[in-house]
Amino acid sequence: MSVKEMLKREIDSLPEEMLKEIYDFVKFLEFKSEKEMLAKVSQRLSESSFQKIWDNEEDAVYDSL
Repeated sequence: MSVKEMLKREIDSLPEEMLKEIYDFVKFLEFKSEKEMLAKVSQRLSESSFQKIWDNEEDAVYDSL
C-alpha cells in the first residue's frame, strides 16, 4: 500500500473537525516548499550579478577567511 493510500485511509476515518487542521497543514507544507524553491531560484538568478563583486583582485584577501 502506498503512502498516499495510507493517508487517504486515515483521512477518511477522521472526524470532520480535524480535516480543517489537516488541510491547513498541507497548505503550510506547500507554502514552505514554494518559499524554499523561490529562495533557491532567486539565489541562482542573482549569482551572475554578484559574480563581478565576488571575483575581483581587491577582495581576494577575503577569500581565505
